Amino acid sequence: MLGTPKALGEAIEGEAVSRSESPLAGRTERDGVVAKAKGNMADSREVMNIRQASQYLGVSPDTLYKYVGEQKIPAFKLGNRWRFKKSRLDQWMEDKSSEMEPQGKRKPKAAMKAAGSQ
Repeated sequence: MLGTPKALGEAIEGEAVSRSESPLAGRTERDGVVAKAKGNMADSREVMNIRQASQYLGVSPDTLYKYVGEQKIPAFKLGNRWRFKKSRLDQWMEDKSSEMEPQGKRKPKAAMKAAGSQ
């Protein structure tokens, strides 16, 4: 009977084996598809929590909490948890990176000290 989860799983296993030359090839292909689907779900989330947003931005969760407290980064609270919209973070990063471009022409402090002017 295919009504039970075990029977359904065995039927799927049998189908994967019958479609491929070796049982290992069927499992590897299916496992790769599952892993890829899980990766895509995490990558395509529009609303992220602190941990996800910190990984996305490449900063620690503590740094992100600091930025939120200083209102330096777009965030909102859902219940008592901070949430971040990916589109808003992308726009914020774009805005911040365009602000920094004109300053790139200035000499760093170390170069100015080496040149003798302070």
